[in-house]
Amino acid sequence: MDLAYGPEYEAFRQEVRDFIAKHRDRAPRRFGVSRPSGDSLEWQRLLIEHGYAARTIPKEYGGYGAEPDILKSRIIAEEFSSAGVPMGLANQGISMLVPTLLELGTEEQKKKWIAPTLRGEVVWCQGYSEPGSGSDLASLQTKAVEDGDDFVINGQKIWTSTAHAADMIFCLVRTEPDKPKHEGISYLIFSMKTPGIEVRPLKTMTGHAEFNEVFFTDVRVPKKDIVAGRGQGWYVANATLKHERGMLGDPNQAGTRLKEIVALMHEETLDGERLIDNPLFRDRLLQLQARVFAMQFHGLRLLTASAKKEDAGIERLIVKLQGCELNHQLAALAIDALGELGVLYGDSPRLRAHGAWQHRYMFDLGLIIGGGTAQIQKNIISERGLGMPREPKLAKA
Repeated sequence: MDLAYGPEYEAFRQEVRDFIAKHRDRAPRRFGVSRPSGDSLEWQRLLIEHGYAARTIPKEYGGYGAEPDILKSRIIAEEFSSAGVPMGLANQGISMLVPTLLELGTEEQKKKWIAPTLRGEVVWCQGYSEPGSGSDLASLQTKAVEDGDDFVINGQKIWTSTAHAADMIFCLVRTEPDKPKHEGISYLIFSMKTPGIEVRPLKTMTGHAEFNEVFFTDVRVPKKDIVAGRGQGWYVANATLKHERGMLGDPNQAGTRLKEIVALMHEETLDGERLIDNPLFRDRLLQLQARVFAMQFHGLRLLTASAKKEDAGIERLIVKLQGCELNHQLAALAIDALGELGVLYGDSPRLRAHGAWQHRYMFDLGLIIGGGTAQIQKNIISERGLGMPREPKLAKA
């Protein structure tokens, strides 16, 4: 097996390294989960301008316009991760809605929404889960009733990330109540400032309100703001989820965290001994390092499928399942490595990394549930990938 990239790609790798060396001081420290800051927007603009973000998205939609080349995209990810420099904005609009619109949106929708979303000027949230429709998303009950040129929406969503800061929402609603549950759903995009929308923040154990409840009361949305047509929402939703699960389990993020933990274990001591020299901590580190490498090599498997224009299928689900659990376990090792400082939270002057590890540890636990719980992911992988019997359904009363 020859894993060498070749002269053309190594030259490109050097270009990326030169860019990082020249501009890394302009990179924001953190992007957060709310509205992007001014320096984040400027960093995003710089990356798009040089082709390190929105690389293959056509220029007419606000991207860089490069021809698809998965090896160059891989090199960009590798070098930014290795340098510990953020690759740019990765949120629900950019990472989930934009590829969905490119695949299934109308020309009007693409030209109106993709460019400002890429630049971070329009922030999106995702209206999927409901109080009684989480793992069984197709059972959702938020209704959209036809009224002239509009749909009138009534219902509720929950666990809606970024809704408190979002300009727009892509939302699943039931437009065909008489059809089977998977066939009666439509996918609408509309403004969060539309009259009749109420957002109630849900504070989590992090102390922040990353999630929200969203209530719709007689919310009017033009029919033209539907993606792929009435009753096609389940198909569109799964196209979006494909991109969400890849975003949540990004192996480059795990690789960056691993480097941060190695540096932490070189700095922190226990009874005068560096943690990197402690056999128990070093053994935990090596076990997690092996899993990070496994995830990165699995990424190469997906890369190969993409290069051959093959559908990776069930292999994509492994990314979300393993990636979210791995990130949480990496954060747990960091918490333990910090010792008594690991239990600090809030505004303590003794916090390391501004409390980032404590926040990650608690927030990542939620990501194991969000975007498709680990248990559901295991069921899908076992049933569709391994051919195991389907989980029995409960008998109706």
